[in-house]
Amino acid sequence: MLPAAALLAVAACTSCRHKKHNSGDEIPAIEVAHPLTDSVVLRKTYPGYLTANREVELVARVDGYLLSHPYKAGDRVRKGETLFTIEDRNYRDAVDRAEASLQTARASLDYNTERYEAMKRALSSDAVSEMEVAQARSAMEQARADVENASAALRTARTELSYCTVRAPFDGRISSGNYDTGAYLSGSSQPVTLAKIFDDATMVINFSIDDASYLSLLRENAAKLGVDLRDIPLEFSDSLPGQYNCDLSYMSPEIDKSTGTLRMQGLTDNPDGDLRSGMYTEIHLPYAIEPHALLILDAAIGSDQLGKYVYTVDETDKITYTPVKTGEVLDDTLRIITSGLSPDDRYVTRALMKVRDGMKVNPSLPSGK
Repeated sequence: MLPAAALLAVAACTSCRHKKHNSGDEIPAIEVAHPLTDSVVLRKTYPGYLTANREVELVARVDGYLLSHPYKAGDRVRKGETLFTIEDRNYRDAVDRAEASLQTARASLDYNTERYEAMKRALSSDAVSEMEVAQARSAMEQARADVENASAALRTARTELSYCTVRAPFDGRISSGNYDTGAYLSGSSQPVTLAKIFDDATMVINFSIDDASYLSLLRENAAKLGVDLRDIPLEFSDSLPGQYNCDLSYMSPEIDKSTGTLRMQGLTDNPDGDLRSGMYTEIHLPYAIEPHALLILDAAIGSDQLGKYVYTVDETDKITYTPVKTGEVLDDTLRIITSGLSPDDRYVTRALMKVRDGMKVNPSLPSGK
């Protein structure tokens, strides 16, 4: 058995051999890249919510039992399609009575008109007095007024009969009904809301910007900058298929004094009906162009208690911890660097956990870079 001193000596030699072996390990290869320099549109994000382009209450304006509503909540309906049918017997009877009254009034007008003309001819031969002619004219005028009143009553009766059938005023999506088939509706004195219809083929994005941002928009005029206030990106908290953009459609003529904000609206197409009224969204509104923005991969940026940082590789191929200040993300992969890097710097693009400050590496630039 070796003495303890000898064991320590052997361990020490073994440790020396390991150290020599480690010092001979290959220097790790690390992928690096130069920051990109490009002209980018700068955007500011604002919260907003969606509403349908049009929203109308479907109402009953007559009294009667609800006979049918042939649809389900959420169904798409076409303009002119019948949505509700209300019992119409009383209103059909009213139309029949109004038509009969109009026929009677017209017959009376015909009779009194012929009588008046006959009286005028008889007056020339002194067969009747002027008083009788005046009376005949008065009867004719009253008969004409009766025709006008009967015509108005018929129009009213036909209008009320038409209210017994509630049709879609435009293409849209229908809400759930407020009444079941068989319910009695009293809509003649005050309209009764049956359901709502939403024109959601186009959705309205409602949001507000602060007055300082509005002044910035004016100062950095879109025409001067070439910033297009169309195809403005939208972002939703819910995962939705496809990308949605909106066109700026409305800007309030005044700033709200209580909030210091300006109300704005945009429009976006909703071809698949995935967007719903009340949904929350974020609007990435352009406000300026940065002609020489510095861009790096967003995944290459780390974060610690001191803030944002990247690992760069100096001229001796050693890793350097480099604090940076960042701007917005572009295309989900690139982020603007506002300070901390220059176009000639080499930054580590991946495997941030495998490097550390001062570490010697073998940097590898992408081909052609």
